[in-house]
Amino acid sequence: MYEESNRRHFLKKLGIAGSALASVPTIVMGKTSTPPVHSMSRGKNSSANDKLQIALIGAGGMGRSDLNTALSHPNTEVVAVADLYEGRLELIKQKYGKDIFVTRDYRKVLERDDVDVVIIATHDHWHKQISVEALQKGKHVYCEKPMVHSLDEGHEVIKAQKKSGKVFVVGSQLLSALGYEKAKELLNQGAIGKLNYAEGVWARRSSGGAWNGAIPEDASPKTVDWDTFLKDKKRYKFDPERFFNWRKYKDYGTGMNGDLFVHIISGLHFVTDSFGPNQIYSTGGIRYWNDGREVPDVLVGTFDYPKTKTHPGFNLSLRCNFVDGTKGGYFYVMRLIGSDGYMEIQPNKVILGRNKVLSGIDPNVDPAEVHSAFQERKRMVSPEEIIYNAEDGYKGCHYDHFGYFFDAIRYGNSVVEDAVFGYRAAAPALACNESYFQKKIIQWDPVKMKKIG
Repeated sequence: MYEESNRRHFLKKLGIAGSALASVPTIVMGKTSTPPVHSMSRGKNSSANDKLQIALIGAGGMGRSDLNTALSHPNTEVVAVADLYEGRLELIKQKYGKDIFVTRDYRKVLERDDVDVVIIATHDHWHKQISVEALQKGKHVYCEKPMVHSLDEGHEVIKAQKKSGKVFVVGSQLLSALGYEKAKELLNQGAIGKLNYAEGVWARRSSGGAWNGAIPEDASPKTVDWDTFLKDKKRYKFDPERFFNWRKYKDYGTGMNGDLFVHIISGLHFVTDSFGPNQIYSTGGIRYWNDGREVPDVLVGTFDYPKTKTHPGFNLSLRCNFVDGTKGGYFYVMRLIGSDGYMEIQPNKVILGRNKVLSGIDPNVDPAEVHSAFQERKRMVSPEEIIYNAEDGYKGCHYDHFGYFFDAIRYGNSVVEDAVFGYRAAAPALACNESYFQKKIIQWDPVKMKKIG
């Protein structure tokens, strides 16, 4: 079976004798006073002389961060920026020069012949439409997660990408991290045995982390294109809270699921080569931030992943808490748990833990029948750990994600997080929203990418 083959391969890489495998149920690793530490590294990206000309649509905090990261790569320049708030366009001019083209109308950006690449970092409910139009105009697209705002939008983006022949990548950057690439390698080698469970936590404890951002003093119907922002959603009078803190509202954002769960799911799918779960359920509530928001500030999601050719069946549990008092202001972790050990995965670090054999006693045997085994009581022993850290100077997953994107444009390389992958990662997160608000389990076909029932 593939699990045993992978397990043997991993043990050989660790230098553990293969002849002993058949006689022990789990692997006894050598005693160490401290966990062994290994470095993770990546070779330099290829360079190209052809300059990529970039446009940004949506110049909020995430959009400006994306643009800064993109421009930190060689042979790139920004030529145009669109945003619905005048103040952000002014910031762009201050940073990149008064002659840069800025507009409130993203369509004017897409019409420009000098734009090769479009970064889409708008409110979630605009992602699908701008992505499709950009692809139709022959632009390469980097769209922030989640790729779509609702479950019924994904196939339209997939169709547009395939028809355009352009590179499309979703900005869920964790899967490009050294930590996730190492975790994928270790899992494929059988480092934790047979995967049976995964869990992720994304916790915050601050007003800003709970999506309560500062509202500019000059925010008004004159400085904000309010009607365009609303799109086809319910009409409201101008409300700067809805525009600037939009993630708190269902019409424009996707809640904790689309903002944070989708990152963990993307990373999990990359590591496990999974198409996704077939059953999703979530529960939670507004436990602390009673500020008019429509989405929960504490949420738990559970997912059933069926057995496939690439992985065994396993369960996933995700938790997000915006008033978490356990780990400080910000806490993120993902863990994969298998029959022989576990991996704790972070962007720049992987902790691999493997359980030791403590006793040869059969747990099904009555202790009274093996008196000699209890002459000396055994102590508790923690799993052996191996730590993999990124080498000093590592620029991080955000930088790498753009590097892979640009290499795909220049050299015809494939990308992992294309429209199909992006939709398969977004769909379970968006199904969490449906489960929460409809109070029911959502059945999903991860291969055909459609809801069942």
